[in-house]
Amino acid sequence: MMVLRVTLNVLPEKQLEVMQTLLSMIEPSGKEAGCLSYAVLCDIEDKNRFSMLGEWETREDMNHHLRSHRFGALLGTKSLLGSPMHIRIHTVSQSEDMAAIKAARSDSAN
Repeated sequence: MMVLRVTLNVLPEKQLEVMQTLLSMIEPSGKEAGCLSYAVLCDIEDKNRFSMLGEWETREDMNHHLRSHRFGALLGTKSLLGSPMHIRIHTVSQSEDMAAIKAARSDSAN
């Protein structure tokens, strides 16, 4: 699994414009082949800081998204930002579920 995280620090006067761009990406990106989830988050301490998180089944699926016009529109918001966007791609080789949390919590009770 691949995880794409893009963090944007938006100029206050451009906050609405960037937010609209991000919101317009959620539904269509979430329907792309291999997309497991796609979300936009707003920092609760700074309303001008956004993060976009996408999870993809394969690198090929994510690369298809990175080549899309939608992602190009996101890259095009750079003139609306107070600092360069921060982009990170993570490769996830293993995922765990609630059982791992229960096991960790039961270990800490001892």
